Amino acid sequence: MNTSIATLLEHKGATVRSVASSVSVADAVKEMNRHKIGSVLVMDGARLAGIFTERDVLTRVIAADLDPKATPIARVMTANVLTVAPETTVQQMMDTFAEKRCRHLPVVKDGQILGLISIGDVSRWVANTHRAEAESLRQYISGGLSA
Repeated sequence: MNTSIATLLEHKGATVRSVASSVSVADAVKEMNRHKIGSVLVMDGARLAGIFTERDVLTRVIAADLDPKATPIARVMTANVLTVAPETTVQQMMDTFAEKRCRHLPVVKDGQILGLISIGDVSRWVANTHRAEAESLRQYISGGLSA
């Protein structure tokens, strides 16, 4: 669990989907659906202006009875984006996801976006790590590995 988030990004890839802060909610949702993702970063040029998630669609658009085609993303995005450094550990990310009740965090270093980590990325990493450890233990117990 001391693995850095930078390691996860190496395996996952650093592709980040984003939209301009001037687009409508409908356009942002189309982008999310096109790539089968749960969030997009909202950019003001090269500056991170916010993040827009599936939860935002439900709580800030649908629940507020706003028209997705007429509502600018900047009106309903999360503007104060919590970010993490690439040195952040998997355990620290899990703690942050639990404490802040969020599912997506941009990885930023020196103001540059390096990637986006989701709770699903962390869950897959942990599951794969546990699977590999269990297999190593099975092999060791059965005499397949030397001490």
